[in-house]
Amino acid sequence: MKSMHFSRKVKVFHGRTAPEEGIIVGYGAIVDALKLPTPLPLRLTLISEKNRKYVIKEWRILTPRYMPVDALYNHLVFALKYEGIDLLVLKKLFERIEKETVRDWIIAEPFGRYSRMLWFLYEWLMEQLLEISDLKEGNYVSLVDEKIQYASSASVNSNRHRIRNNLPGTVSFCPLIFKTTLLQEFVERNLSSQTYDVIKGIHKDILMRTSAFLLLKDSKASFSIEGENPTPNRALNWGRAIGQAGNRSLSHEEMLRLQEIIIDSNRFVQLGYRKEGGFIGEHDRNTGMPIPDHISARWQDLNSLMNGLFETAIKLETAQFNPVLTAAKIAFGFVFIHPFADGNGRLHRYLIHHLLSKMNFTPQGIIFPISAAILENIIDYRNVLEGYSHPVLKFIEWDITAENNVEVQNETIDYYRYFDATPQAEFLFKCIDYTIHTIIPEEVAYLQNYDAFKIWVNDKFQMPDKMIAMLVRFLLQNKGELSKRRREKEFEGLTEAEVLEIEREFSSIFFMNR
Repeated sequence: MKSMHFSRKVKVFHGRTAPEEGIIVGYGAIVDALKLPTPLPLRLTLISEKNRKYVIKEWRILTPRYMPVDALYNHLVFALKYEGIDLLVLKKLFERIEKETVRDWIIAEPFGRYSRMLWFLYEWLMEQLLEISDLKEGNYVSLVDEKIQYASSASVNSNRHRIRNNLPGTVSFCPLIFKTTLLQEFVERNLSSQTYDVIKGIHKDILMRTSAFLLLKDSKASFSIEGENPTPNRALNWGRAIGQAGNRSLSHEEMLRLQEIIIDSNRFVQLGYRKEGGFIGEHDRNTGMPIPDHISARWQDLNSLMNGLFETAIKLETAQFNPVLTAAKIAFGFVFIHPFADGNGRLHRYLIHHLLSKMNFTPQGIIFPISAAILENIIDYRNVLEGYSHPVLKFIEWDITAENNVEVQNETIDYYRYFDATPQAEFLFKCIDYTIHTIIPEEVAYLQNYDAFKIWVNDKFQMPDKMIAMLVRFLLQNKGELSKRRREKEFEGLTEAEVLEIEREFSSIFFMNR
């Protein structure tokens, strides 16, 4: 290990084209040199020979003065200092190297900040102690650098290492999120308070009706994302379930209850956690062979992963971690685990509702139509799902079962509990921003316009409410004009002059106010 070279000059690295030629360092160099079975970090660090320093999407470019000594320990220290904590890379590294190697690092620098961090992380991730005595003195240092990644405000002191453990999760489930410019802007904008500004001054009746519309809209959109066209009853039932989000604690039993509501019939789907492998993708039309886009967690790991997910959710709620970041970690973690044979997508989006409500991000009585926002941004949604799934696929070894399912052959649990949730958090914030500033105002405006038009029609024609609703629907479908067929059928009692008057009034209310 000591004679290995970690730094190497690159222009193209594992399929990524660097913005300039330079030397790869940090986690990227470690994964590359040791061929660790893990995807590369989303952002790699390159030492520029042109003495430049800048950051772009997939690259961090630093000047030669940052160049670490070309040894594993030095690259690890560099990574912790400048790239933050990558639990997945560290876990795979610790599984590869001898524990005596780590012990020697700590003994050589027992009071060093980064050696203590490595000491703590080794024992935390591997769940075994090194043969090193507890520290008796020295200042406590935080594990997660809050300039780089989002940390828990409720840290726990580890007296043995003189470390403040501020990891936002448990050893069983702990995705991390980096502080990007976009996320920082969203956090500072305080979207929760902006929601109150949007609904402030809206009549209570309009607000209640808006909430009912949004519930049904979200329920239908959630089915549409899955390619389903539910019956009105199924959509209403799931809408009612969404309306209860935040009222119950997360548990195995609660997830099973919600799955039963989604599935409606268990004739062809076994309810409860899977007892076999799972994947998302296609089957070869000739052979039936699986063609996975995503392979779910091993069914043998589901209890451990789901317990970890629930525990982390409670921990983040208690620590008042940012609600949107919490929802991103928990909800996307759930859909990556994919614990059920069916219903995972809708439950994943339910978890977003649940956590935003439970953590008081959304106003009482208002459910954000997150699924509707996702449906409007379906390509970006698929990209953030595949951005996690596709890089992991190459490290999952699987066989085909007799039923043309997948059976995972290697240990994969760490891929589902230690992922980088930054892209998912950015996407969720964008959806929430769109919901607050586009979907909710549009629904409110529609109901206000509807009421104004209804009052006018009643005053002029004394038309029944059911007929007005039909009239509005037909006019909206035909861009403000009543078709010849509708004039001759449902509204044959109106004269040509009256129809023209109705069309003018409808357009002035529904289209002029946009």
